[in-house]
Amino acid sequence: MSGRLIEVASAAVDGQQSHDEKPFPLVLECCPGNVEQNSVHQWIRESRSDLDLKSREYGAILFRGFPLATDRDFDRFVTSFDYPNFPYQESLSNAVRVNRTERVFTANEAPPHVTICLHHEMAQTPIYPSRLFFFCEQPAERGGATPLCRSDILFERLKLEFPEFIADCETKGLLYTNVMPAENDPTSGMGRSWQSTFRAKTCQAAEERLQGLGYSWEWLPNGCLRSTTPVLPAVLAVEPGRKTFFNQLIAAFHGWKDSRNDPTKAITFGDGSPLNSQSMDEVARIAEELTFDIPWQAGDVALVDNRVVMHGRRTFNGTRKVLASLVAMDA
Repeated sequence: MSGRLIEVASAAVDGQQSHDEKPFPLVLECCPGNVEQNSVHQWIRESRSDLDLKSREYGAILFRGFPLATDRDFDRFVTSFDYPNFPYQESLSNAVRVNRTERVFTANEAPPHVTICLHHEMAQTPIYPSRLFFFCEQPAERGGATPLCRSDILFERLKLEFPEFIADCETKGLLYTNVMPAENDPTSGMGRSWQSTFRAKTCQAAEERLQGLGYSWEWLPNGCLRSTTPVLPAVLAVEPGRKTFFNQLIAAFHGWKDSRNDPTKAITFGDGSPLNSQSMDEVARIAEELTFDIPWQAGDVALVDNRVVMHGRRTFNGTRKVLASLVAMDA
């Protein structure tokens, strides 16, 4: 691909996978030279239809070597795609995040020792983004990769190896239960308060939002809120003949653990029946086999189709600054 003042070529990175004779992720590298910011944005505007199609086809695109250094650079990069913004404050994300700009926020404020398991962003809510952008402002001294997993490939594997489990996922759906604190808890990967999540200053205002979303709920003596979603899908048809394992099963079953939450109580099938722990261990194992870890370099941007690819976060040492931006569903 090329714009008038910029050249971009396909590249390879260590650990890159291949599915259906296509690389995962697709890596696009800006050729060395004195590249101006305006040239980058011109190239995106001219290429965005093709990039949009490729993000769905390949699942994820890693942009490398572009002249990006700050959150403002990242904001302008994302804005050039002309996708509708999905602000953090309007989301039902469990994660504590800090806004940098109207579009850009920290990916997750959880401590470095906390593993964030594979998941589709906000698949545990009725409202989720269509695409995600990640930007590496500063890679960790060690670790801190963002794992990516093609859930359409995972779905096909599971359908072959665990057909009854997948049949239950498709027919029953899922219920997620989460205990939210009264105030943000940055020590947890799922520590966002109910006030922030539901943009509510009072219990009554929170209940009105919960009711509108179809949730059930219970107020706890310590001011926390236990909420349970309506039945949500575990499998998503993204196009004819292509389904994805679209959920937060792995994250909820293996990762929703803090002082308030017990993973064994976090998720059931839509009819209330329990998940088999052995099946979930196998799901996580196969997903790990299909996972590519982004080896972050400063300035990297990843565009992820949230309906096709799961993501997470590895533990790390040192300072890691990875920022995010979400795209609304009508994109």
